[in-house]
Amino acid sequence: MPLTPQAIDRAAALLWATWRDQQRLDLLPADIRPATPEDGFAVQAAVARHAADSRFGWKIAATSAAGQAHIGADGPLPGMLLSQRVRQAPAAFSLRGNLMCVAEAEFAFRFRVALPARAAEYTQAEVLDAVESLHPAIEIPDSRYRDFVTVGAPQLIADNACASWFSPGPATRTDWRNLDLSRHAVRATVNGAPAGEGTGAKVLGDPRIALTWIANALSRFGTGLAAGEMVTTGTCVTPIPVRPGDTVVVDFGTLGQIEAAFTD
Repeated sequence: MPLTPQAIDRAAALLWATWRDQQRLDLLPADIRPATPEDGFAVQAAVARHAADSRFGWKIAATSAAGQAHIGADGPLPGMLLSQRVRQAPAAFSLRGNLMCVAEAEFAFRFRVALPARAAEYTQAEVLDAVESLHPAIEIPDSRYRDFVTVGAPQLIADNACASWFSPGPATRTDWRNLDLSRHAVRATVNGAPAGEGTGAKVLGDPRIALTWIANALSRFGTGLAAGEMVTTGTCVTPIPVRPGDTVVVDFGTLGQIEAAFTD
């Protein structure tokens, strides 16, 4: 049975209070626990209302087979980026209370025009035509659950798909539309030492595929994408462990680079 509006609001209030106070939950209580992605998404939307924050955009979690297996999901998960949790690069982030302590290197896209909810699926060409710019980005995820790998997809969606901090870099000046992003190399360093590398193929095969996936997921959920929103498409480098004092630099080659520092 779907959650009632009252249950959705209670679940969101609890998640937001847990996030605000840097606490942790084992699970949401059974009577307010989402059992479907639809209920999880409804709770996610209500979290933003309790946070009294606006929506900056969206993230996609679990965009690789390894990431999905790690959390027991059968596909990617959408999460909301809250405006007060965004810092333009270069930026510094406190790791105090962060459970995951990783940085993720991502392709992010800002939308020029809206893609509202509709019955027909959006094609990749339609989605890309709505994009204004491509940005190198770093996401610093976190979870409000003590053991986020076992709680299941509906509860993870309710928890904003482990969103925490997000840092976009300047829009690339390179003609990215004529690049094969699936083969585009991305390299990360921590304090100048190599810390990982990957390509856009780690993001559902191609960041453009991931972007089309979330456009259609948000359309099905009835939200859609708004003009001006940014979507970050998932990590293309294995999540990079970080600790206080570290500085991460991610080099997207001709697309630019981005830096983030970490404190306690």
